[in-house]
Amino acid sequence: MSTEETPVAQPEVKVPVKKKSEGLFSKKNRKLLKDPLDDDNPITVQVLGICSALAITVQVKQALIMTFSVVFVMCVANVLVSLLRNAIPNRIRIIVQLVIVAALVIVVDQVLKAYVYDMSKALSVFVGLIITNCIIMGRLEAFALANKPWPAFLDGLGNAASYGLILVIVSLVREVFGSGEVMGIPVLPEIFYTWGYSNNGLMILPPMALIVVGIIIWVQRARNTKLIEAN
Repeated sequence: MSTEETPVAQPEVKVPVKKKSEGLFSKKNRKLLKDPLDDDNPITVQVLGICSALAITVQVKQALIMTFSVVFVMCVANVLVSLLRNAIPNRIRIIVQLVIVAALVIVVDQVLKAYVYDMSKALSVFVGLIITNCIIMGRLEAFALANKPWPAFLDGLGNAASYGLILVIVSLVREVFGSGEVMGIPVLPEIFYTWGYSNNGLMILPPMALIVVGIIIWVQRARNTKLIEAN
């Protein structure tokens, strides 16, 4: 009597599927740069960083120096916090973030004093107040602590650049109508003055900065109606 051997089924070998790596400027990463410029602007939508927007936007040059300072601090801080995110104890994370930002602000302050002392003097304490800027601390806490360095860098760049964009727009309006020039270069035609126009001293006062920011917010919401909150 012959017996037939039952074939033994071979176990299936699963071939590991390689996940497609995300590009440096994928749609998701581009969104980190694009959203703060409009839908999630830190000043006009989140209403953060208003103090510096009111105080240092008398001249475009001051606004540009502050913008570059915040871009440097925010990008580097985001990357450093992201790199250290798994090593920072949860209980002292705010302290670590403040130490990182403070160290970077000291670097910025010393560079400004060494190379553009007049601007450093004009910006006064507002360079030091970058340490407590709500935008920077907010992005460190909300994004950098939970994401990899490259997205954290893009998030910092997008938010800092969008913050700086509002500063430059506000300072441009105030300097043009307040002094008739931009960075020392006259921009209003002389014929305006012969017709009786005179520089508006109100434009260089802090309340006018708030009014200009309010106008920007109104224009932004008129163009992008999804930002309008329902009553």
